[in-house]
Amino acid sequence: METVILVNTADQPVGRMEKFEAHQRGLLHRAFSVFLFNERGETLLQQRSAGKYHSPLLWTNSCCSHQREGESNLEAATRRLYEELGIDPSQISELKDSFHFIYRAEFDNGLTEHELDHVILGRFDGTFTLNTEEVEAVRWISMPDLTREMDAHPEQFTAWFQIIFREYQSHLPQ
Repeated sequence: METVILVNTADQPVGRMEKFEAHQRGLLHRAFSVFLFNERGETLLQQRSAGKYHSPLLWTNSCCSHQREGESNLEAATRRLYEELGIDPSQISELKDSFHFIYRAEFDNGLTEHELDHVILGRFDGTFTLNTEEVEAVRWISMPDLTREMDAHPEQFTAWFQIIFREYQSHLPQ
């Protein structure tokens, strides 16, 4: 049974709960979202597997998931990049915890993402071995092209990625 770390708005743990139940109840929990960039400055997107219980086949950031108890944000990110994309941790450089924020996204199936999300950035120019239970496809895209695509076809992207991407852009130097 996979659990999530319930937190308060100051990111202090207040308990643990089974992941699906936390999403059913819409309780605030700790999460992370990874943006990987290549040498050309493009970001890696993943298309969620057709078998996912929500948001199947939608495009989202490189990787996102939940930390386990006792696991740092960077340890969690490295673990999930390997589990989902088969990325060897030695091929990732400049991995850093950039910022965090709270968001809430409700879905038609009654589930709610209510997360204190740590946004993690890193550099990657290696190869993938996709876990097809998690990921349907991957692609690299420039930030300007991604912005245009999200504006023109928001229905092709996960709800949380649209929120995270706007938040990420607000943290860029002006």
